[in-house]
Order: sequence, then C-alpha cells, then structure tokens
Amino acid sequence: MTTNFAKATFAGGCFWCMVKPFDQWDGVESVISGYTGGHVENPTYEQVKTGTTGHYEAVEITYDPTKITYKQIVDLYWPQIDPTDAGGQFQDRGNQYRTAIFYHDDVQAELAQFSKKAIDESGKFKQPIVTEILPAAVFYPAEDYHQDFYKKEKEAYEEDRAKSGRDKFIEEHWDK
Repeated sequence: MTTNFAKATFAGGCFWCMVKPFDQWDGVESVISGYTGGHVENPTYEQVKTGTTGHYEAVEITYDPTKITYKQIVDLYWPQIDPTDAGGQFQDRGNQYRTAIFYHDDVQAELAQFSKKAIDESGKFKQPIVTEILPAAVFYPAEDYHQDFYKKEKEAYEEDRAKSGRDKFIEEHWDK
C-alpha cells in the first residue's frame, strides 16, 4: 500500500524547539529542521542567523493525512509559540525567528486563516496575532547536526529550552 504523504511547514522561532512537539504523533512521518521564505539559495545556519537572508528557521513536517489531519497539526502548532511577537520568539530575536504558517495548498491556507482568526477572537491574547500565513516556498534542510537535536543533544536542548522562556510562556498562556 502506498501512502500519500502531505507536508506542513511552520516557523516558530528556534527550530530545535519545534521538532519534538510534532515528532511524537502517530501519522507524522518526519520533522525536518530547515530554512524557508528567503532569497538565498541553499543557505547555511551561519548565513540565516545573521537575519539577512530573508529565511525563517522552520520545520517541514511530512505526515499521513489518513492518520493525522492538517487541522490537528495546526492545532499543535499554535501552543508552541507566542503568536503576538513580531520580533522573534522568546530569547531568539530577529526576522529569522518570526512565526509563520507556510501553506502548501488552498485548503491549508483556509484552515490556517480560520485558526488564526479563532485565536485572535478568543481573547486569550491582548495584543494582535502577528503570525504570518504565507505560501510555501523552497525548503532547505538545515545541517545534519540540527536534525533531531532534542534527541542527539538532550542535555543541551533541555538547557537551551529552559533558558528561552518558551515553556513558561506556554504554561501561562496556553495551558489554561
């Protein structure tokens, strides 16, 4: 039996912190850290972290839509971020750390817009939701040492995540 996998692409600040939340779900085939949305072909981490390439740090999720829906994946995305921060995410500042949903077709675009509107109207946040919803662009996988960082460098990952303030924000704003 051949599976017709689909893609979902999200920017949520540091891509190290965006892999684990999706990686653990049945139906998710892979979560790749990388770069998208910019003007430099085949960028390196060193280039992207300067903020001059136009790229976002992002994750590309390959999933089986018969096991997990795009809506479910979008619903997993929002509680990983501060959707009101236009300057980056938590300790990571700059355009390369902004949030965005990159849609791969019209259905994804519609679901992303609908979910953003629902969060904006929920009253959960006092500031406007600034997460962009953009057409998917070429996705460049990051260097190997960035892939599955939370598994390969567990201690460094947990230390960085703890310092970032992400978990405290999630607990205060999403876990209520």
